[in-house]
Amino acid sequence: MEENNNNIMLPSGDKLVLSVSPHISTPDSTRKIMFKVLLALVPALIAAVWFFGWDAVRVIVLTLAFCVGAEALWCKIFSKPVLKNITDGSAAVTGMLLAFNLPASAPWWVCLIGALLAIWLGKQVFGGLGRNPFNPALVARVALLIAFPAIMTTWPAPRGYEGDTVKTADYVTCATPLSEVGTTPKSTDKHAINMGKFDDAGLRKDLFFGKRGGCLGETSVLALLIGGAMLLCFKLINWRIPFFYIGTVAVITSIVNYFYPGMTPTALFHILTGGLMLGAFFMATDMVTSPVTKKGGIIFAVGCGVITSLIRIWGNYPEGVSFSILFMNALVPLIDRWTMPKVFGSEVAK
Repeated sequence: MEENNNNIMLPSGDKLVLSVSPHISTPDSTRKIMFKVLLALVPALIAAVWFFGWDAVRVIVLTLAFCVGAEALWCKIFSKPVLKNITDGSAAVTGMLLAFNLPASAPWWVCLIGALLAIWLGKQVFGGLGRNPFNPALVARVALLIAFPAIMTTWPAPRGYEGDTVKTADYVTCATPLSEVGTTPKSTDKHAINMGKFDDAGLRKDLFFGKRGGCLGETSVLALLIGGAMLLCFKLINWRIPFFYIGTVAVITSIVNYFYPGMTPTALFHILTGGLMLGAFFMATDMVTSPVTKKGGIIFAVGCGVITSLIRIWGNYPEGVSFSILFMNALVPLIDRWTMPKVFGSEVAK
C-alpha cells in the first residue's frame, strides 16, 4: 500500500538497529558478577580466618593462586587469550570455593591438585566458563575426598572449641558434628534418646557462630547467611534453590526424627551443620550448573535436599551436600527440557 493512503511512516535505514540475539541485555559483565560473588564470600572468609588463623590464610591464598595459574596455563597451552580469561574472576571464585571446601590442615600439594582438578577437569575440559555441567569446586572436593580421605577428614579445632580434641603431629584436631552423629549408634526404638545429646541450646549456638570442626567455609552459619543475603540483594541467585533445598532437608529430617528419634537429630541440627548453607547459597545456585526455569530450580533444589538427607541419615558418609549437588547437576539439561515454558503462539508437538 502507498504511504500517503495509510499515513504510515516507516523508519529510515539509519534509525534501524540490527543486532543478533539476545536483544535484552544487562549492565553486569562476567567480571562484575564474579566480583559480587567474591564480595559475598568475604564474611565467610573473615570467619574462617578468625577461627583457624594463618592456616586458613595459607589455604585460601594457595587455592586462589593455583586456580588462576591453572587457568592461565591451560589458556597458554591451547592458544586462548590468557589475560582475558584470568581477569574475568571465574578462576578466583573457583579458588575461593575450593578453599572453603578444604580443611585448614590441607597441605600445599592437595591445594595444587584440587586447583588442577577444578579448573582443568571441572571447567576447561568442557570448553571453559559457561559450558561446564558440574560445579568445578565440588568436582575437586569429591575427587580429593576419594583420593585422600584421611587428609580431607582431618579437622583442626577452631578457636574457642571446647569439645573433645586429639593431638596429631601438627594439629589439635576434633570431630565434626555430623561425624559424631555418624559414629553414634542408631536405633529404630521410638523411645531412644541416643541422639538427644545433639539437641542442646549451647551446641546450636556454637554451630550458628562457627565454633565447630569442618571445612573453612562451612563453619559459621551466620557468615554464610550474610553472604547469601548479599547474593539475593545483588539478584545473582534464584531464591527458590536455597529455600527449597534447606526446606527439603528440614522436612525430611523432621519426619524421621519425629517417628524415629534414635535415627537422626532434629532438623535444626541438620540445617546448622555441614556444608548445607555453603552448598545451598553458593554452589547449588551456580548460574551455569543450575536450571534456568523457576519450576526447574524447585525440582533441582528438592532433589538436592532429598539426596542430602538420605546420605546423612542412612549413608556411610556423614555428609551428602557435595554428592547431591553434583548428581543433580547431571540432571539439569533434562530438568530444563521438562520445565521449559511453551513459546507463545506455538503448538505442542504430538
